[in-house]
Amino acid sequence: MTEQPKFAQIKQHITDKIRAGDWQENQRVPSENELSEQFQVSRMTARRALSELTESGVLTRSQGLGTFVANFKSQSSLLEIRNIADEVKERGGNYTCVVLSLESISAIAPIAIALGVEMESLVYRSIIVHNENDAPLQVEERFVNPALAPQYLQQDFSQTTPHEYLTQVAPLTEARHTVEAIMPNEEICQWLDMFNEEPCLQVIRRTWSSQGIVSFARLISSGSKYRLGGHLTFKR
Repeated sequence: MTEQPKFAQIKQHITDKIRAGDWQENQRVPSENELSEQFQVSRMTARRALSELTESGVLTRSQGLGTFVANFKSQSSLLEIRNIADEVKERGGNYTCVVLSLESISAIAPIAIALGVEMESLVYRSIIVHNENDAPLQVEERFVNPALAPQYLQQDFSQTTPHEYLTQVAPLTEARHTVEAIMPNEEICQWLDMFNEEPCLQVIRRTWSSQGIVSFARLISSGSKYRLGGHLTFKR
């Protein structure tokens, strides 16, 4: 078996410490110098490991103070559409999901308008709960245009996510989304294993390929477990 690159070994070491509870939320982690000495690598290698874990939300860096374990609220980006399974794995978590529904339905007016299809025409619908370390993280209700993804209902979404599959069969060219806080109903509380009706974060997203509107999705997460963020770089 090929040995992991040194920066990957450092990342694994840090995530293992956090998952085991040895390093708590907001606790300072070893510096670049300390990691480079411990793993016998250059500071650049140690810096890469810390930077990648910071970008994925596992760590947070404070200028002049050091690098710390981030709080355990999962983070996703507003600036790009990413595969949730990849997000979880990059944080060192274990991704699983539960497929609650995978069916064809008649499009009522709001769904037909969102997908750009005729009312009462058949569209595909999936409801999937995405888990991180066996705990519900996000519920995804998605409506899909059958003309652009005709094999959608035949997919095993325990092995791939809808986003990953749709990106392959209908490469995305455009996306629009809105973000809002909502109060969950009883069904959402059940899906997300919530005992209190705390506010949830809801993302409504429509995606296009070169052939037209591919899907319309509603992504809902517990407000105490999930957040959205991003990083912008401006050219001078």
